[in-house]
Amino acid sequence: MIKSMTGFGHAEAQNENISIEVEIKTLNSKFLDLSLKLPKVFNAKEIEVRNLITQKLIRGKASVSINISKKNKQLSLPNIDQELFSAYLDKLSELEEANGRKFHDSMKMALDAPEIIKYNEDQLAEEDDQLIIGTLNITLDNCNDFRNTEGQTVGEILSGYIYTISEKLDNAKKIEPKRMDKIRTRLQNNIKELTQSVDYDQERLEQELIYYSEKLDVNEEMERLSIHLQYFLDTLNSTADSHGKKLGFISQEIGREINTLGSKANDSDLQEQVIQMKEELEKIKEQSLNVL
Repeated sequence: MIKSMTGFGHAEAQNENISIEVEIKTLNSKFLDLSLKLPKVFNAKEIEVRNLITQKLIRGKASVSINISKKNKQLSLPNIDQELFSAYLDKLSELEEANGRKFHDSMKMALDAPEIIKYNEDQLAEEDDQLIIGTLNITLDNCNDFRNTEGQTVGEILSGYIYTISEKLDNAKKIEPKRMDKIRTRLQNNIKELTQSVDYDQERLEQELIYYSEKLDVNEEMERLSIHLQYFLDTLNSTADSHGKKLGFISQEIGREINTLGSKANDSDLQEQVIQMKEELEKIKEQSLNVL
């Protein structure tokens, strides 16, 4: 069955150290267009996270958000490089003596100097990393389950459009003998009028009539169209992971045969069936854009 590119997944988890919330939203796109929001504390795992998302989502415009909250936060005081701080103060004192004037707040100036105050960066334990990756996996699975459900709906809609085209094709097949009879009658009448007043080459006329009949014959187009429609349905029911591009290619072939039918129709009844086929084909193309 096919899978939609529209999806949503959400999961939460926690342990003694952290609480995690992961959310994924996906829409249709020709390729994987990933927007990833990670907390700074987890930036080191960005490549691993991107590879995991790429492997499971394959295609689509994906927005992935991972939020992490630490529990039992303890007051973490910054480290002060006292030796460097003293060196800055001494240097400021030298400048004061050399210029014969006092700075407004030497202590603050020394504290604001580079590398004086250093803050401890938050770090995650290994079990925290594993919990986050596990929760991301669950969210991705939830999103793919959503995609599968949506894909089933889209598949039923596409099948309906294909069956409608098949019905119009059956109508066209019923119209075809009557259409050819009308064309033959019209040709015979035209030839009769022409041959009464103009000298002609009988053999050349017969060759031209055969050529003209072949140009108007649409049986091959109908047969190919029937094959393409069945191939489309077979692809919908395939167990492959990705169908969208293939369905797009088959739709192009279906459109090519329908257009040829229309150009050869030379009959209002057949042309009406062709127009209705084209209407259904446009719906198929629109829906297929959202198929993975």
